[in-house]
Amino acid sequence: MSLQAGNLLSRIQYPSDLKALTYDELAELCNELRQFIIESVSLNPGHFGASLGVVELTVAIHRTFNTPDDKLIWDVGHQAYAHKILTGRRDSFHTNRKYKGISGFPKMDESPYDAFGTGHSSTSISAALGMAIASKLKGDERQHIAVIGDGSMTAGLAFEALNHAGVSNTNILIILNDNGISIDQSVGALKESLTDISASKTYNKFKDDVWRMLGGIGKAGPQARRAIQKVEGAIKSTLFKQSNFFESLKIRYFGPVDGHNVKHLTSILTDLKEIRGPKLLHVVTVKGKGYPFAEEHQTRFHAPGLFNPKTGEIQISKDDTDQPARYQDVFGHTVLELAVNDTRVVGITPAMPTGCSLNIMMGEIPERTFDVGIAEQHAVTFAAGLASQGLIPFCNIYSSFFQRAYDQLVHDVALQKLPVVFCLDRAGLVGEDGPTHHGAFDLSFLRCIPNLVIASPMDEEEMRNLMYTAYLDRSRPFVIRYPRGRGVLKDWQTPFRKLTTGKGRKLKDGKNIALIAFGPVGNEGLAACQKLQDEGLGSVAFYDLRFLKPLDDALLHEVFSAYQLVLTLEDNTISGGMGSALLEFMSDNGYLVRLKRLGIPDRFVSHGKPHELYAECGFDRESIYTTLLELSSVMNPPKGEKEIKYVRFNH
Repeated sequence: MSLQAGNLLSRIQYPSDLKALTYDELAELCNELRQFIIESVSLNPGHFGASLGVVELTVAIHRTFNTPDDKLIWDVGHQAYAHKILTGRRDSFHTNRKYKGISGFPKMDESPYDAFGTGHSSTSISAALGMAIASKLKGDERQHIAVIGDGSMTAGLAFEALNHAGVSNTNILIILNDNGISIDQSVGALKESLTDISASKTYNKFKDDVWRMLGGIGKAGPQARRAIQKVEGAIKSTLFKQSNFFESLKIRYFGPVDGHNVKHLTSILTDLKEIRGPKLLHVVTVKGKGYPFAEEHQTRFHAPGLFNPKTGEIQISKDDTDQPARYQDVFGHTVLELAVNDTRVVGITPAMPTGCSLNIMMGEIPERTFDVGIAEQHAVTFAAGLASQGLIPFCNIYSSFFQRAYDQLVHDVALQKLPVVFCLDRAGLVGEDGPTHHGAFDLSFLRCIPNLVIASPMDEEEMRNLMYTAYLDRSRPFVIRYPRGRGVLKDWQTPFRKLTTGKGRKLKDGKNIALIAFGPVGNEGLAACQKLQDEGLGSVAFYDLRFLKPLDDALLHEVFSAYQLVLTLEDNTISGGMGSALLEFMSDNGYLVRLKRLGIPDRFVSHGKPHELYAECGFDRESIYTTLLELSSVMNPPKGEKEIKYVRFNH
């Protein structure tokens, strides 16, 4: 059910409606918009703090520019809720991130106001520059605006785009939303440089004087503008005792300005429309602005789940101690335990210490824990450098973000056989974040790379033991992939046990069909097998493959020699994943049996709760059970029908 909008917000269906509002009304609209977001997200969880921080900026941009003709791109998209509400989606906003509802991120086929689909960071400048050059080639005069956070600016892609933009002579405006935080606090030299600029009283006084002297750049003539630009550039360099980074790339720098003064923002953006060429506006905002609990606890309120909007209390349905452990916490506690006992162990993450629970080790051993910012490529090669010198790096990257560092994995790690342990969090279908965040492809793009070990635990205890096995196996890179959320065990902190690399296990006997699963989704398969047997409708053997690379040849020979029907189960794309690996094994070894694969279909799966997406893809518990029933009917055909025989070809 949609919420009641405030008096002004109820009158705004599209950005064109903003043009009629006075500055005082714009300020009141921002208050109503912020309250609408607070009430909506408290009932329907999503990304929260980032959107609150850009309410005034969003209103100012849409008031000033002619969207969607002018192209507006929101980097990552965490901060795009106000944008969605103001662009025709207020009444459907209650479906945000829900199954079959609107996306939590900008999406081109959802609205013409979403100029470019985002979800991964640091893409906005490149995309906006491509659009700006396309406009230049076509001879049109539209504006191109990229809104990017200071956290996203650390990625190599953003630097590459800035380098190109500075010499492009295009009409592009980069708005740097500087709030000092992505999910966790921003890190690195760029962050410190921005802080120096924002905190410089001398520079800020100079900047304000320049604006007052000109009476707004838009009111000055071309000659006055050129003169003041030269003076401004010289004084900036003198005040900072160094070149401004953006100015050194031939991008005109303006700011920093208060990101919560909608009148001032609108005035500045109006002036900047008249300045040709690449330019950057540095806007200082507060993540969670206007909601005291989010301002005080910015990481916690990045995506808080259900919460009480009056008290800020985040609602938990059950006591944490009464639930199975989260896989990310198993990683966090286990890597700390290994690090305490061995000074060679180091932890690395690209801007996700809280998300992946590396913050547990960071709190105890900060000198051996590295948050490198949003820089997955650097994280991987940095880990390779550490490993080359005898350290034991555990590099934790979300599966979908690991795609950004593929060349580094191949060239810098696998080719040189360096023993980096990669822990891929959020593998498989992650839920409400949707296709930009699903870890749907890692098994397919990893298993073709030589020298890798690829493993996945079926439960938290196996996760712990795989990490211990990887720690001991110093001969090659070792990948452990696991999903978002909780597993199946509460008591998982058992003594370490080394597993045999490349060996799976049989967990259930069966007569007619074999189910081979990889990873935690195997729990759904095992339950379906047991249900079938309990109902007397079939007898299915269950195997936990555990290692995709190297494969357990002995286990697979056992399966394909004994069973005429085999079902494979994985939380990865059906194209090139575990099922494909087993088909290759069958072909290479002359087996001809019927093999059916369950996994993510060969398409991008939308957003929704994990159980809804599992059902859509056909590998939730009930769907697996139905598939097993169908296969059982093949093994026991109606009287008079011929049973299919399966054979093995001898080479």
